[in-house]
Amino acid sequence: MEKFIERFIFLSRWLMAPFYLGLVIALMVLLYKFGIELWHFVSHASAFDESDTILGILALVDLTFTGSLVIIVIFSGYENFVSKIDAEGHADWPEWMTKVDFSGLKQKLLASIVAISAIALLKAFMNLDRGVDEKELTWLVIIHIVFVISGIVLAWTDRLSEKSH
Repeated sequence: MEKFIERFIFLSRWLMAPFYLGLVIALMVLLYKFGIELWHFVSHASAFDESDTILGILALVDLTFTGSLVIIVIFSGYENFVSKIDAEGHADWPEWMTKVDFSGLKQKLLASIVAISAIALLKAFMNLDRGVDEKELTWLVIIHIVFVISGIVLAWTDRLSEKSH
C-alpha cells in the first residue's frame, strides 16, 4: 500500500505539466503584445520627444524582462518539479537552464520582479512632468523598496541555510 501511495504521489508531479504549457501560451500572448508595442513605437518614433522615446524603450524592456521571467519559471519549474529536460543535441542550450535549483529559481524570480518594478518606477519618474499622481508614485516607491528588501532577505536566508548544510 505504501509503495502504491508513493508511486501515485510521484506520478502526480505530471499534473504541473499543463501549467507550464499554459505559460508557453502566455509567452506567445506576451510576444503578441510586444509586437504591437514595437509597431506603435516604430511607427510613431518621428513624433516622439526624448521622454516619449525613453518611455517607449522602457515599455519594450519591461515586456522583455517579463518574458524572461516566464522562461525562467517554465524551464526551472519543469526541471525542478516535473522531469529533467534532455539537452543533448542542442548546442545552443543555455547551461543555466538545467542547473537552477528551487533556491536559485526564487532568487532569479525576485531579481526579475525587482527589475520590472524598477522599470515601472522609472516610467513614473519620466512622466512627472505629465502630472503623475503623487500617491501613485509613493506607492510605486514603497512597493519597489519592499521587493528590494525581500530580495535581500531571501538571499541572506538562502546563504544562511547553505552554511548550515
